[in-house]
Amino acid sequence: MRPLILIGGGGHCKSVIEVAESAGYSILGVLDMPEDVGKQILSTKVISTDDDIPAFVDKAEFVITVGYIKNPATRVRLFNQVKDVGGKQATIIASTAYVSKYATIGEGTVVLHHAFVNAGARVSENVIVNSCANIEHDVVIGAHTHVSTGAMVNGEVHIGERCFIGSQAVIANNIHICDDVIIGAGSVILKDIIEPGTYVGNPAVRVK
Repeated sequence: MRPLILIGGGGHCKSVIEVAESAGYSILGVLDMPEDVGKQILSTKVISTDDDIPAFVDKAEFVITVGYIKNPATRVRLFNQVKDVGGKQATIIASTAYVSKYATIGEGTVVLHHAFVNAGARVSENVIVNSCANIEHDVVIGAHTHVSTGAMVNGEVHIGERCFIGSQAVIANNIHICDDVIIGAGSVILKDIIEPGTYVGNPAVRVK
């Protein structure tokens, strides 16, 4: 395995450092804001900014370690910035996660500790499958989506791009969720969501 360059030095970066080390990766460093260069994050140092992404294309693979903050725009921008200069983005699976050999995981996706991805699931690019999330059989998850801690995504659910599924949310079987949807923590989704927006409650309803 090639070493990693992590892009983004916040809380999600700490989680990815631990997961990457558990999976046997070495980490060259973190790229973050200019004022943070030299800062230590767990075992890893901030060595430069994202302006230096091209300098590492031939030395390492990349992981976007900016979290989903209000919206995924920064994650999407950085993902595309790496692709535009020919960088390869690593797919990281924690040592304690289970990913079926019949599932597919896209480039740049991170599957954190104790998450479960079952047979036939298709997880796209630059997705976060957070700790203890459950992705059941034949689920489809679009690019740049975050499935948060303990979320339960049941069989044959289709989730669009740039979505956020909150902690311990439950999505019933065969539900389709369009792009750009936020599901609040603990919410229960019992019918298709066809309009972007934020949905909360049990059963979940759209809020402004």
